[in-house]
Amino acid sequence: MTERIYYNDPYARTFGAHVVEVRSVNGRPGVTLDRSAFYPTSGGQPFDLGTLNATRVVEVIEDDDGEMVHVIEGALSAGEPVSGAIDWDRRFDHMQQHTGQHVLSAAFDRLLKVRTESFHLGAESATIDLAREVSPTEIARAEKDANDIVWADRPVAIRYADAAEAARLPLRKESVREGVLRLIDVEGYDISACGGTHVSRTGAIGVIAVASWEKFRGGSRIEFVCGGRALAAFRSLRDATAASVRLLSVLPSEMPGAIERTQADAKEAKRRIKDLQAQLAAHEAEALAASEAESRTVIRALDGWDQNSLKSIAMAICERPGFMAVLIGSAPPLPIVIARGGGSAHDSAALLTKLVEKFGGKGGGRPDLAQGGGLQGDPQEIVAFAKTLIAGHS
Repeated sequence: MTERIYYNDPYARTFGAHVVEVRSVNGRPGVTLDRSAFYPTSGGQPFDLGTLNATRVVEVIEDDDGEMVHVIEGALSAGEPVSGAIDWDRRFDHMQQHTGQHVLSAAFDRLLKVRTESFHLGAESATIDLAREVSPTEIARAEKDANDIVWADRPVAIRYADAAEAARLPLRKESVREGVLRLIDVEGYDISACGGTHVSRTGAIGVIAVASWEKFRGGSRIEFVCGGRALAAFRSLRDATAASVRLLSVLPSEMPGAIERTQADAKEAKRRIKDLQAQLAAHEAEALAASEAESRTVIRALDGWDQNSLKSIAMAICERPGFMAVLIGSAPPLPIVIARGGGSAHDSAALLTKLVEKFGGKGGGRPDLAQGGGLQGDPQEIVAFAKTLIAGHS
């Protein structure tokens, strides 16, 4: 089995080793080593990246036997000596987040007696799932207590204990593993069985910031960021706030009210536009119907009207007995609405089907009203073809 250097020295960035075996991992080349500082995906923490000689390591996994396999881009040979180097920025980020999780989970457990059921470390944030729902006030209490421990800069030690010794220790969560356990001991605050990588003192976590929370499977899912991620989140929030302040011409504390007023104004403007469009559609329908009073068939390509407006115009036209309306938008993807009034023998749905067969797009409806979109071609060509179809049916 591979000697796992990170078990005792998570700060090891480089190491020397030999290739033990070359194997295939789902069609990709992989190698096992006699010793390695790379961390494989496990316990909610992602794998390390880095290099072996000049070969990139793109994933590290554990096989069914618990052996560590390094998936690589390139080729190495059994017995070949390698110089390994891990991506330290990625590793240290994971160390900050994982140690922060231990402290935050311990805070919820110590203050509120709420167990952490699971932990996931993502690319931008991490989450813990708690056994019960917690309130914003409780979250704030746990967050403050956790950061007090961070700023106290307490030692974070790696310890080992057999089952008998572990049974006498105040482990936050009982381990299901047998044999000797690897323990992460945050001095005077938390002891947990864990195989992950952690910082050596809580001060290196920097800060623990809860980003959001939600109800999840009868409990609460807490999203948080630590250290460098917290700084990146602050910068993003700072830049977004500064841009919003400039656009709204308000102070940061006035932003919620300004946004609410802007939304109300936009809603009112949308309502007024809708009313005006309805009035304009009625006038347009009146004019079109008057222009085709003798044929009682309006087939036009209209500029500046969307699907809903075309529908309003067509239905207004067809309030007149015997009228037929085929209205096509002028901007791709071309919308189309076909309607008929009482007494008209034309089938709107059948006519739309023929137009779609020739010009593409999709749509459907009933004999009295059909609509679609995505037709390809010149709107005037579609108008001409629709006139031919209607003339042939007459």
